[in-house]
Amino acid sequence: MKTRYLLPATIILLFCFAFKPFTDYTSLEIGKPAPKTEVKLTDVSGKSISLKEVKGKNGMLVIFSCNTCPFVIKNEGRIKEITEYALKNEMGVVVINSNEGQRDGDDSFEAMKKYKEEKKFSGYYVLDKNSELANAFGATHTPETFLFGQKGTLVYKGAIDDSPRDEPTVKEHFLKDAIDATVKGSVVKTNTTKSIGCSIKRKDA
Repeated sequence: MKTRYLLPATIILLFCFAFKPFTDYTSLEIGKPAPKTEVKLTDVSGKSISLKEVKGKNGMLVIFSCNTCPFVIKNEGRIKEITEYALKNEMGVVVINSNEGQRDGDDSFEAMKKYKEEKKFSGYYVLDKNSELANAFGATHTPETFLFGQKGTLVYKGAIDDSPRDEPTVKEHFLKDAIDATVKGSVVKTNTTKSIGCSIKRKDA
C-alpha cells in the first residue's frame, strides 16, 4: 500500500498550536477493527450512541474534530460534504470531539450543540469523555479521519484531501476515493496520509 504525506509540519505553527503532543499515541493500523465499539458516547442531541450502533451497511466514517481549530474551520465545507457523501453510500458517520482540555470553554458540550446546529453537518457529533476514543484510535489532530469498511476494519486514515489549507488547490480527494473503493469492494490505493491540524487538547497534554 502507498502512503502519502502532505504539508511540512512546520507550516502548522503559522495557523494553530498543532505541534506534536507530549505523549506519543500509537495510530490504529490499517486492517485493524475499530476499537471501543461498545463505549457509549453522548451525541449533541442528548442520545447515547456507540460505534457499534453507528456502523452502516458499507462501513463507518469517524472524524476527530472540534469547534474552533483553524484547520477545522478551513475544512468545514468539506467535512459537511464528505459526511453527506458517506451517508449516501450507506456508511455510518460520527464526528468526535476529544478536546477534554477545553471542556470548560470552546469545546464544552453546550458549545458543541451550538456548533452542530450552526454548521448543520450530517451524522452524530459526540463528546469523547477523557479522550478515551482518541487514545484508542491514536488520533492526535483535528480534523483526522478513520474509515472502516464492511467488515469493520480500517481501510483508510488521515486527511480529507491533499490541501487542508486551501480548498481551491485540492488535486487528490483521498477520503472520497477511499469511500468509493470501499463501496465497490476494491482495495484502497492510498490508505494512509498525514493529518494536518491542531493537536487534540487532552487533559494530560
